[in-house]
Formats: sequence, C-alpha cells, structure tokens
Amino acid sequence: MATPNEEAVGRLNSFLRGEISAVETYRQALDKVTDPSIRSQLQDCEQDHQERIQLLRQRITSLGGTPEEGSGAWGVWATFVQGGGDLLGEKTAVSALEEGEDRGLDGYRRDLDELDLETRTWVESNILPKAERTHGTLSTLKRTVH
Repeated sequence: MATPNEEAVGRLNSFLRGEISAVETYRQALDKVTDPSIRSQLQDCEQDHQERIQLLRQRITSLGGTPEEGSGAWGVWATFVQGGGDLLGEKTAVSALEEGEDRGLDGYRRDLDELDLETRTWVESNILPKAERTHGTLSTLKRTVH
C-alpha cells in the first residue's frame, strides 16, 4: 500500500508531466507564430507553465519524491495536436493550445479530490490559480485570433 506521500508524489508527477508537455507544445507553437502580439501572450503562458514546473519539482522533492524529467504520453499528444497547427496556421495553433489548457485545468480540478488535504491545499494555492490564468488568456486569445 502506498504511503500518503507516495500517492501525492505520483499525482504531482502526473501534473508535472502535463506541465512539461505544455511547455513543449508552446515552444512548437512559438516556432510557427509570427504575430508579435500573439507571440508575446504565448510566451507569457509558456513562462507560467515553466514556473509551475519549478513549483511542482520543488514540492515533489520536499515530499521525498523524484520529479519526472519528461512529458511521457502527454508529449506524444502535444506533438500530435500541434502537428495540425503546423499545417493550418496561428488560429489552429492557438486553438490547440487552448484545448490543452482545457485538459490541464480539468485534470487539476478532477484530481483535487484524490489528494491528501495538505497537497490539495498546496495545489489550490500555488498551481490552480496559475492554470486558471493561462486558461483565461488562451480562451480570450482564441476568440480574437482570425
């Protein structure tokens, strides 16, 4: 049977893989996006994900765990989704990123109930607000990109 810390580390590593995948996807999109305004907003979102990666790694380490290094299956999904953006331009790239933000935010919210109280409180304070902010940015950007 897993200890509470092992369960928390496993869940946090799952979140971490999603964040690593998000950064990979943003980098792929930024290679294709030329509009300076869109680029700036995407760079801000990518930086938000980078910050979450650092926070999650620190938390996992503080719980005695080993942070994941790669995105795993999330990375495969990111590459597949962003591949469509390569063919269809900025609007599709932004839509793919917004879909990823939907999935990430849904995942955090869905998995909160699976966390012990201390870890849940930490995620609600340190990770969820940042995820909601990037989700809002991408939702707004999606509506404005033509």
